[in-house]
Formats: sequence, structure tokens, C-alpha cells
Amino acid sequence: MRLSDLPKGAPAVVDRVDDAHAADPIAQRLRDLGFVDGEPVRVVAIGPVGADPLLIQIGSTRFALRRTEAARVTVRQEAA
Repeated sequence: MRLSDLPKGAPAVVDRVDDAHAADPIAQRLRDLGFVDGEPVRVVAIGPVGADPLLIQIGSTRFALRRTEAARVTVRQEAA
């Protein structure tokens, strides 16, 4: 499942970040921010009418991501 499709508040863990091409700077930046395999993640808030941005919590830190950026992150949803 893509992070951009994760329901608000649902617990999940990061599976991987997909590169759009070799040396993809956005994918590398997501990894640098902590979007790495096994890291707990959840969607805290969604922009107006399901739009951008998504407020994402990873560990104890929160980030605002565009849906296109969140779609690069594959997650495994966990039982609540």
C-alpha cells in the first residue's frame, strides 16, 4: 500500500521508498528524513477535501508531504 493511500490515523510501517530514476533526489531525501524499512508511520491529517499536503508522523517527528511524494513510500498497514 502507498503512504498516500493510508487512512488517517491507521498504524503502518515503512516497507521501502521507490526511486523514480537513478540517483533520485526526492527518494534520497525521504530516506534521509527517516522513511526507512521498519519505521512506524501514520497519516495525522489530510489537506482540505483530500488534497495536499498530508501531515505524516514518523517516529516522533511530523512532516508535510505532497501526495506525489507520499506515493513513493510503500507501507505495511498494522493491526490497530
